[in-house]
Amino acid sequence: MAAPSASVPAPASTSASASVPGPASVSHEWARHWQYAELPDLDLLRARYIRHTFPRHSHQGHVLASVTGGIEDVGLPDGTVHAGPGSVVMINPEVPHTARAGAPEGWAYATLYPSAQVINDIAADTTRLRGTAGFAETSVVDPEAARLIGEVHRAAEEGNALAADSVLRIVVARLLSRHGSVLPARSPRSAGARAAVRARAVLESRMTGPPTLEALAAELGTSPFALLRAFKKQYGMPPHTWLTDARVRRARRMLDAGIAPADAAAEVGFTDQPHLNRHFTRIVGVPPGAYQRERARTYKTGPDLSA
Repeated sequence: MAAPSASVPAPASTSASASVPGPASVSHEWARHWQYAELPDLDLLRARYIRHTFPRHSHQGHVLASVTGGIEDVGLPDGTVHAGPGSVVMINPEVPHTARAGAPEGWAYATLYPSAQVINDIAADTTRLRGTAGFAETSVVDPEAARLIGEVHRAAEEGNALAADSVLRIVVARLLSRHGSVLPARSPRSAGARAAVRARAVLESRMTGPPTLEALAAELGTSPFALLRAFKKQYGMPPHTWLTDARVRRARRMLDAGIAPADAAAEVGFTDQPHLNRHFTRIVGVPPGAYQRERARTYKTGPDLSA
């Protein structure tokens, strides 16, 4: 994969470019996370990682990743996917997963993060899928789709809104036509599932001062281990892991709104800014400062909404 295009000006776009912290031996790691103002419901990430690992987390929207070099190991609820060049990894919203290098040289990829609404709109326009659209496959070898994902990045970096929007729709329609499905509704029917949903609501409302597992279980009328099992079954991760992910998500929204990283860290329950930096970088792939600087640039260069 070519060197990151952070050195190439991208009109009306934003980039968060930073080396992932680590020893000198991994200095070839880089990551660029940005938004293109003309496609507001899409995040973009291009990166090369060697030692960096993504802990278990999930996304509110979809993940469409084109591996361009090396091997990416993606840990999913039903096993590990080994994705090499020409592969496209498709992860539906709220599916917990991890990512790490599957080869000594690490992996390079171009990733699109379209919102669920973007996927649903394209599905309604190009397929017979009705309901919440998603993907039945997690990883496929599709060099053409992989190339098109790279083309979306290239068009966004060049400020070519027509091409970026067109190619995005073409590649999503291609993937939906071949691997699309209607995602099942996740209704909490069992007592354990209902307890997990209630536990999540408690953690969301008390993010800065969450209870212990024992106190949370007592409040919900269950036992700690029963709640632990039910929560992991419902959300794919234990409550403390889910809470860290949720804190990072909320911090992202605050950084988008222009709140300083130190203030965001305190507001979401991290002990200090370095605590936020560590978890944010691990989950998002770039440090919060770089993320916010380039996010702010998106809004400043975007369309004038006051007219």
